[in-house]
Amino acid sequence: MLIPPYLNPGDRVGITCPASKITPEAARFAADVIRSWGYDVVLGETVGTAYHNFSAPDEVRLRDLQMMLDDSSIKAILFGRGGYGMIRILDQLQFDKFLQSPKWICGYSDITALHIHVHTRYQVVTLHSMMCSGITQETFEDRYVQSLKQAWTGISGSYNFDAHPLNKTGYAEGVLIGGNLSLLANLSGTHSQPNTQGKILFIEDVGEYKYHIDRMMYQLRRAGWLNGLAALLVGAFTDIKDTATPFGMSVYEIIYQHVKNETFPVAFGFPVGHQKENYALKIGCQYALTVEENGCALQEVITAA
Repeated sequence: MLIPPYLNPGDRVGITCPASKITPEAARFAADVIRSWGYDVVLGETVGTAYHNFSAPDEVRLRDLQMMLDDSSIKAILFGRGGYGMIRILDQLQFDKFLQSPKWICGYSDITALHIHVHTRYQVVTLHSMMCSGITQETFEDRYVQSLKQAWTGISGSYNFDAHPLNKTGYAEGVLIGGNLSLLANLSGTHSQPNTQGKILFIEDVGEYKYHIDRMMYQLRRAGWLNGLAALLVGAFTDIKDTATPFGMSVYEIIYQHVKNETFPVAFGFPVGHQKENYALKIGCQYALTVEENGCALQEVITAA
């Protein structure tokens, strides 16, 4: 895997919205925070605009993101927000110039489609992280936003988190991959689906019905995502809905049913997902996961150059 260069003071960070819209006020606040970190900020033409639920029509969102991928002076692309829309432009993106001058692609949620596509097709490390929508007056100094800043400078991620009754204890090392469960399921059977053997897979989601979660877990199983995994890391599942006749299990219990007979470690409750507690994770880098009865840890593994 190719790791893009880490950022230096004065480097340029591009902000664009390839999916849903963000308000100009939210984008300006996040841009000011990034400038306070010592970086120059380039605002794309889709920042602060609206076209129904999207930030702009498909062709405009495509043009804006393509410009930032091609511009060698931009060292990181931070997305305004997720929502929906990346999949509509994904196959039209060109990565030739990006591969000549790799840069950090940063975001989560709907951006999962781009992360996994770049991982599978081009073997470039990307950053699953907070986006502009999560950098607010209330959060900009917290450890989760700061984990984005630290990742840009090359500081290795090292995160401790609580044990969970459904955990399967153990230790595993492997390349980290994953993101939003709905997007992972959506990529199944496409040329973007990755080989997950020997890797640590993480999942999270928001606003789904419990039976949707169960169906998507079946999709992952049937499509081979769980075959030969090194470990499974289960993040936040927020704003989950149930049917009039209850499903009968919690989300974590649903997921546990799909992995209870597997031999790899499983850790529930890692701070990643659609919530304030959302650590930056380098997709494509090597991590070590320790799952013990008294606590868990995820540590980025430093490999020799």
